[in-house]
Amino acid sequence: MTGIRRAIAASTALVLALCAGLAQADPRPWQLNLTHGVTTWSGEPYFLNSVALGVCVVIGVLVFGAMFIAMFRFRKSRGAVAEKWSHNTMVEIIWTTIPVIILVVLAYLATGGLVSFANTTGAQMTVKVTGYQWKWRYDYVDYLGKPVSKVGYMSKLDALSDKTRQLDSGMDPYAVKTGDENTYLLNVDKPLVLPVHTKIRFVITSGDVIHSWWVPQFGWKMDAIPGIVNTAWTNIEAPGTYRGQCAELCGQDHGFMPIVVKAVSQADFAKWLAAQEQGSAPPPAAASSAAAPATAQAAPPARGGQG
Repeated sequence: MTGIRRAIAASTALVLALCAGLAQADPRPWQLNLTHGVTTWSGEPYFLNSVALGVCVVIGVLVFGAMFIAMFRFRKSRGAVAEKWSHNTMVEIIWTTIPVIILVVLAYLATGGLVSFANTTGAQMTVKVTGYQWKWRYDYVDYLGKPVSKVGYMSKLDALSDKTRQLDSGMDPYAVKTGDENTYLLNVDKPLVLPVHTKIRFVITSGDVIHSWWVPQFGWKMDAIPGIVNTAWTNIEAPGTYRGQCAELCGQDHGFMPIVVKAVSQADFAKWLAAQEQGSAPPPAAASSAAAPATAQAAPPARGGQG
């Protein structure tokens, strides 16, 4: 019996060690665990996933451990004789109460995470996200309590990826890179530029069919539904480029609808936003040959014979 206990303990330790190693992984192909994320809220789903995974591992080890012990140690070929009793009130109370407690705790933790995610009050910036087949439109609504003047643009698959994906293009998808990173079908012509250390509210909708705006390192995704405005928020902690995709099957070119967010410092974002607003401002009116004279027109003389 001591040997079996040691084997179960060793197996449990091995599984937990593997899970701990995976937990530190960055988002990469074939990754098995969630990414920790780069926002203030992304730790919530990561924590909930880790807790639920731990609960499942412990339950699995206990259940399958008991099952294997029963099958191998107490099998008939070894002379084991089955007990005559079929019910034990205390055991049934225990194995009913413990799962209920576990579910209540998980529900409490999940509810707290959802409530904090739904709270968009205190946002310092608002961005409207609109999904189209098969591109995204970003409109900057306000920043630091001031409305943003006509800053918005479409963001679609970059030209190199779009050219490479065509049938009989003869181009190598693995050669589509940004630096050392393969960005085939993951890059766009115009990324969404956002400041770090800023609570940003997103209002998300769609202009045609249902889409879903998803950047894994933000820790959430939100459906873009025609005629409905959904809200979400984020607060990015580190500058960088973060990639995502539409997470809803929205049509034949669904796989060619990437998302790229470029997070920059607040100072750099302020400069970028000012340049965008200046670029969208109408040009000053040119001087016209028919312009009004600089001096005011003289009033007509008063009529005589009066007074």
